[in-house]
This record gives sequence, structure tokens and C-alpha cells, in this order.
Amino acid sequence: MKEIKVSGQKRTDLGKKASKQLRKEGLIPCNLYGEAQQDGKPVAFSFTAPMSELRKLVYTPHIYVVELVIDGERHTAVLKELQFHPVTDALLHVDFYEVNDQKPITIGVPVKLVGLAQGVRDGGRMNLSIRKINVKAPYQQIPEHLDINVTELRLGKSIKVGELSFEGLELVTPKEVVVCSIKATRNSIQAAQAAAAAEA
Repeated sequence: MKEIKVSGQKRTDLGKKASKQLRKEGLIPCNLYGEAQQDGKPVAFSFTAPMSELRKLVYTPHIYVVELVIDGERHTAVLKELQFHPVTDALLHVDFYEVNDQKPITIGVPVKLVGLAQGVRDGGRMNLSIRKINVKAPYQQIPEHLDINVTELRLGKSIKVGELSFEGLELVTPKEVVVCSIKATRNSIQAAQAAAAAEA
């Protein structure tokens, strides 16, 4: 995974009014969830981070391990959840999850199709059904993307999660989920019929 650094400051006033004021100042309220628990539930550590630094992390197809520097204290984390305004789509809140070398994390990793599929060469259309596959592993073992070779994929065929394996990664997305498939187009059907007629 790529690395990115985000600086922040601890929050003392946690009300809605305070959050609104922070956003006006270009700061986004954030929580960091980690090992600390209370009554069996994770305890959030509240801080703010500048929108200017979060933009590179939020508006990107890449996944990052984040070095959070909050009042000089360093934490290694990954993005957990984002909240956007339902109308303006402005970023309202960010949740981070603290990670360490030993404990595996579950995160969605972007899918990258590699090669030109046989079915596409035969006139079909590639259909990518999911953009990310959830994997579980220590954060240092998680790649920036999952390369899936589609060269042998033929017309009307698909690749499911259960058919894939990546060293050091446990795939958490259900096995029956279709990653990509090749749909027959009118041209590919006509070409197949013409080829069959020629052979007859």
C-alpha cells in the first residue's frame, strides 16, 4: 500500500455546533479507533485534520496506510469510514482504524484486469462487476491492487472471487461474487453464427 501523512489536533469540544465551525475553518472532524475498548466496544479518539491534507486520501482510487501525526503523537492507520453531506457531497467526517504489524486488517483492494481477453478479441464486451475485493492480512502485506489475468476469459464466461488466490492474503468477499465477465454483443453473436455456418 502507498503511504500518506496526515497531521491533526486533538478535539476537546465535540458538539455539532463545534463541528460546523471546524468545517468552516477547513478542518474535518475525525475519529481514530484502535485497541482501546470500553464495555467491549472500541473507544474513539477524536481529532481534526485539514481538508487540504485529507483530499489526497479521500478523492482517489488508491488505498493508503496513513501516518497520523496528532499533536506530535504518531499513529499508523487506515481509512475506516467516510461521511458525506447528502446534498452537497462535502466531506463531513472521517473514521480511521489504527493498525499494527501483528494484527490482520480487512480492507477493500482495487481490482486491476490484466491482458486482453479472448472473448473481447472475439467481439464481446468486458464487464467489471466489482471494483474492490475485501482481503484480510497484516497491512504491510496488502498490495495497492489485485492483478487478475483475463487473457483466457472467453465469451459468456466469468471469473468469480472463489477462483482467485493471492499469496499471503485471505479473500473475505464471498466466493460466488462475480468479479468480471464477458457479455456477448450483437456483433459477436453474428460473427459466431457466421463462423458456425462457414464450418457447416
